[in-house]
Amino acid sequence: MSTTTKSKVPSTPDEGPVGSIRYADDFYGWVEQQVALLRAGRLTEIDAKNVAEELSDVGRTEYRELESALRVLMLHLLKWDYQPTHRSRSWVRSIEVQRRRATRVLHQNPSLKPRVPEATREAYDDARREAAFETGLANKLFPMNCPYDWPAITTRFVELDDQRSPDED
Repeated sequence: MSTTTKSKVPSTPDEGPVGSIRYADDFYGWVEQQVALLRAGRLTEIDAKNVAEELSDVGRTEYRELESALRVLMLHLLKWDYQPTHRSRSWVRSIEVQRRRATRVLHQNPSLKPRVPEATREAYDDARREAAFETGLANKLFPMNCPYDWPAITTRFVELDDQRSPDED
């Protein structure tokens, strides 16, 4: 997080209480104050409980970003497989974009790699429901469990002029 404004952290007791910006009252001001305290090395003055919670939220956000990319990617793979007559450039593009997005999230957050199976399961459940809604096909036509392994999700050949079914690969 970088910003052009600097939060003034009191350097002496005469300048006022360090905790003058409360987490619940002014989140942005609180963040700026915590950053300034960290940079000043004033660790004993940090609001550790709320800083820890916010850092935890950052980790959850990265996981959700991976799951979101996988959801959109598998949604379009399902539509690709179950509605071959409706294939479009936008589906190809979406698959490419979401593959790059998922790869980027994992590259930037290698500790998420062990959670890929969990993210895939959760994303597939949502993708399956969305595919049924968007295609108008019965939900039961789509497999309950993800039919795609990691190589299929990340590298399976998808081109607009490819008329092969997934079973022919």
